[in-house]
Amino acid sequence: MQRFNSLGIMGGTFDPVHYGHLIAAEYARHEFKLEQVVFIPAARPPHKEIEQVLDSNDRYEMVRRAIKGNPAFAISDLEMKRTGKSYTIDTIRYFLQKYPEKALFFIMGADSLLTMATWKEYQTLARLCQFVVVTRPGYVIDQSEPVLKQLPSVLWKNVHLLPIPALDISSSDIRERVAAGRPIKYLLPADVEQYIVETGLYRGQGGAT
Repeated sequence: MQRFNSLGIMGGTFDPVHYGHLIAAEYARHEFKLEQVVFIPAARPPHKEIEQVLDSNDRYEMVRRAIKGNPAFAISDLEMKRTGKSYTIDTIRYFLQKYPEKALFFIMGADSLLTMATWKEYQTLARLCQFVVVTRPGYVIDQSEPVLKQLPSVLWKNVHLLPIPALDISSSDIRERVAAGRPIKYLLPADVEQYIVETGLYRGQGGAT
């Protein structure tokens, strides 16, 4: 298969990473002929209280274990090294400067698109890269919704909807299941499950998103 000169960027809290994340990345890689998809765990996500998010080193290790069997997947600690909040626009600018010859595809969920008007410099970000918005089959994005009407028109020229199998898996549900002593097998890779068990992550936690 011919590869275009393009790179996928998948940011997120990954608290923890699960099969939904991996399927989204793999479908995007294939559909848009991406050379590689780089997973970037957010060190200090601006929309969440840092006390509610697992230590970035644990989240990085879980992603590393989850993707190690796919040569087209990579992981970056860029946002872990950066001081302050983890903003998408700073990450995209970094990759544009490092790989000026590559087209960037930022992979995100439909829920993230609904909050994009609250992101740092979102109007500028809308012009800097392509956006792969992962959706459930049959999901329709209504641009007339108030939260979406705030987004610049140039963004919609760069948005690509990507339906993937509807998997009812979420990081918050996994955390709740671990805290309640319920099984999480087949919701995430076995190596990630093993890491959670061995380190005792999420035990006794509530269900904060």
